[in-house]
Amino acid sequence: MSVASLLEADSTAVVWRGPRKTALIKRFLKDTFFGRLDCLIFDTPPGTSDEHLTVVKLLKNANPNGAVIVTTPQTVALDVIKKELDFCRKMSLPVLGIVENMSSFICPCCQEQWDLFPDSTVESFATECCIPYLGRIPLDPNLTQCCEEGSSLETSCPLSPAVQALSTIAKQLTTRLTLNTATQ
Repeated sequence: MSVASLLEADSTAVVWRGPRKTALIKRFLKDTFFGRLDCLIFDTPPGTSDEHLTVVKLLKNANPNGAVIVTTPQTVALDVIKKELDFCRKMSLPVLGIVENMSSFICPCCQEQWDLFPDSTVESFATECCIPYLGRIPLDPNLTQCCEEGSSLETSCPLSPAVQALSTIAKQLTTRLTLNTATQ
């Protein structure tokens, strides 16, 4: 679900404050028939905004398994992540792991991978915080193209490093969730 699907045109800006955003999130959650789900993913903006608070509070009774924190390798992004981790702690929301996004670039010609932030500290940060480091997702022009077309990267470019990274992250999360469910 996306607010974009409700707008009159692609160029229409959404200029809403807290109460209106909160009402829309509530409506998405209450009025959308999702059917039986294995997983429900919320992609929220960085930080600890109304969106985060609303989603966590509305799903409290559903007892969510936790949050996956996605960050880029810059130091300023890690400063935001520290606040998100504190938010999760205060909301009693377990953190399932940290994913490093846009960590490298995949050359569309030769498929060589170049580190964009060679001094990344995301993995060591995760270790310091005792949070599983789930992996690095590279910038891959093929992924961008598939997203634009609405097609599957796994089908279009099965050997892409991005496919391999996403698959590894998904397997780790599945294992963690399966172990968490078995111990409850």
